[in-house]
Amino acid sequence: MIDHIVLGVHHLDESRYFYERALAPLGIKVVRDQPELVGFADPSGRPFFWLAVREPSHRVHIAFRADDRATVDAFHAAALRAGGVDNGPPGLRPQYHQTYYGAFVFDADGNNIEAVHHG
Repeated sequence: MIDHIVLGVHHLDESRYFYERALAPLGIKVVRDQPELVGFADPSGRPFFWLAVREPSHRVHIAFRADDRATVDAFHAAALRAGGVDNGPPGLRPQYHQTYYGAFVFDADGNNIEAVHHG
């Protein structure tokens, strides 16, 4: 079981702006805010996703689970509005399994961020 993930970023303010907006449709929000570290949590309040000022992570792929397809769509739209770069619009990905519905965006440091629904 994974407890948490930390992404290294060049510009914490820019990354925070992107992730706050992109992850909001998934119910994920900032719960810890320190000068060189920002923690995000799901509705339970437990931080599990962190951004840290350090050598940026590159080409990391992180998939966040969505409750339904509409939430995947909302994630993708919010991420693009926040400055993300499209890496795959919302849709079925039968190469993974029949009901895999995902959307992908690159963040400012080139990480592939996904929202996925398995229903």
